[in-house]
Amino acid sequence: MSGQHNKYERRRIRRYRIRNKVSGSAGRPRLSVFRSSAHIYAQIIDDTTGATLTQASSRDDVKSLVEGKGKVGTSVAVGKLLAQRAKEKGIAQVAFDRGGYLYHGRVKALADGARAGGLNF
Repeated sequence: MSGQHNKYERRRIRRYRIRNKVSGSAGRPRLSVFRSSAHIYAQIIDDTTGATLTQASSRDDVKSLVEGKGKVGTSVAVGKLLAQRAKEKGIAQVAFDRGGYLYHGRVKALADGARAGGLNF
């Protein structure tokens, strides 16, 4: 490559750099975040088996959990819903994988919601 990268390539480079350091195990699975323009998705993954243990997204019914307004409020609700589903499966600690996104805005709101729901990372 020419040394010039667009924003998608820069995110992919950051994502691979993060994934080299963050790995999920059975005792401490990985909380992976994907952010699209309209929705946010999060899943808890055990990388030793390659299995998704639980997931939550803004496409689920989270309207009752939304406190703020807009996408940031919805992200907090998705984090709380994910933490609730993780507690039902007996998951208390996770490793946070921000997926190459900056820890700001909706990604930070999802992490704060998951912490408020009882997840430790």
